[in-house]
Amino acid sequence: MMESTINIHRFAGKTALVTGAGSGIGKATALKFVAEGANVILCDLSLERIRETEAEANAIRPDAALAFEMDIANEEQVKHAIQAGAEHFSGLDIVFANAGINGVLAPIDEIGFEDWQRTINTNLGGTFLTIKYALPFLKEHGGGSIVITSSINGNTTFASFGMSAYSTSKAGQVAFAKMAALELAQFKVRVNVICPGAISTNIDQSTEMNELVRNIAIPIEFPNGRQPLAGQSGSADNVADLVTFLSSPEAAHITGAQITIDGAESLLC
Repeated sequence: MMESTINIHRFAGKTALVTGAGSGIGKATALKFVAEGANVILCDLSLERIRETEAEANAIRPDAALAFEMDIANEEQVKHAIQAGAEHFSGLDIVFANAGINGVLAPIDEIGFEDWQRTINTNLGGTFLTIKYALPFLKEHGGGSIVITSSINGNTTFASFGMSAYSTSKAGQVAFAKMAALELAQFKVRVNVICPGAISTNIDQSTEMNELVRNIAIPIEFPNGRQPLAGQSGSADNVADLVTFLSSPEAAHITGAQITIDGAESLLC
């Protein structure tokens, strides 16, 4: 699927930063960036996963990718990875702030404050740290593109019971993206935010579910599939196509946009 839309010169001479690049949306997007000419700074919490992505990327184009084990909620790790990667590739042009967790799913009166904070600090705080430390390099290059992965949860749908912390963090990302788009326009830095629906990834591995969630859930039935357009979850490649478009010259006049990619799933709720 990805081969049909590849333009090997699309990002020639550009460097992209991708967080959460060890799997799913992040990995698919990183590989697409490399296939279309970009060098890529790969960041992920899992060293094993990020090394696999690095090897696949460098098999596409030798020395095009550099991997860093990084927790986006850890300021020093974020700062080090971005600075070291940008110095290695002599700059930074594109940021895909994609990493995040589902966190703990629980009723509001059951979720622990530490669990709440971990989700907010990772998803929203990690996005802030990624952009904060990438900005000096984008400004130095006279502008660039930032794309943030949010979600339909907390923005267009509110039926993911037990996900109050996750949905709050995702709503915060949208507000942050729009504030940043205005603030950074003078520096020719574009900021857009994408809101995927159900996408086939491994983010559920970071999920802990409190059994009491079933007590607050309101049953919702989708007799013909959650996503009317496809009848099934979207793919990571679907999202990678959107991210690379928003990062490309074709999207030169798009900033502050909030784009839903969910096969019309959120229109059902």
